[in-house]
Amino acid sequence: MGKNILIVDDEQKILDAVSNYLIKEGFYTQTMTSGEKAIDYVSKGNIVDLILLDWMMPGKNRLETCREIRQISDVPIIFLTAKTEEFDKLFGLELGADDYITKPFSMRELVARIRVILRRVERMSTKVEEELIRFQGLVLSPQQHKAWLEEKELVLTQTEFKVLLILATHPGRVYSRSQLVEMALGAEYLGYERSIDTHIYNLRKKMKEISPYFIGIRTVFGIGYTLGEDQ
Repeated sequence: MGKNILIVDDEQKILDAVSNYLIKEGFYTQTMTSGEKAIDYVSKGNIVDLILLDWMMPGKNRLETCREIRQISDVPIIFLTAKTEEFDKLFGLELGADDYITKPFSMRELVARIRVILRRVERMSTKVEEELIRFQGLVLSPQQHKAWLEEKELVLTQTEFKVLLILATHPGRVYSRSQLVEMALGAEYLGYERSIDTHIYNLRKKMKEISPYFIGIRTVFGIGYTLGEDQ
């Protein structure tokens, strides 16, 4: 499956040339003309496997753009730079960029660098992949405390994540409110079982916003809650 590359440059000719070449090489591309647009696109949970970021764009400072993207995502970033910016390139790498390539650059070299980074990321994510919890289109990472539905990130509170992780670890198993309170919050919170209803409501709402037809958390009358069909 082709990887998704976000290209950010204020020069339309460069956007078109790079995008067209990457598409021919089997990638999917999305183009943006400013750092602000790129930050907004990434923050909305759109799938991005790698970002090509121009170093000399007007508007939001490229360092701020890189820093803000790093705060919300660990997606690899390659800077597109000019020859006279050696110090800035080093500074960019310190900020969290994964590589840089100097303009004018060979398209073949650019593709080679992209593939090297993507292979490295794939190898690094293999161990994490083995520990992911999956249920239909739902994916949870206990290590990262993150959850995704239909490849879009679910923005959850710590308690919401814990409750969802409990349910997703054993789909179809019915948990009482008392069990969920004790497992997610601790025995000292027993007596606050109804608070679980609020967390379940919020989880359902957030999942429905992404996937209205996902078979999510079900209420089992008189017992509690389960993820998917109860056993």
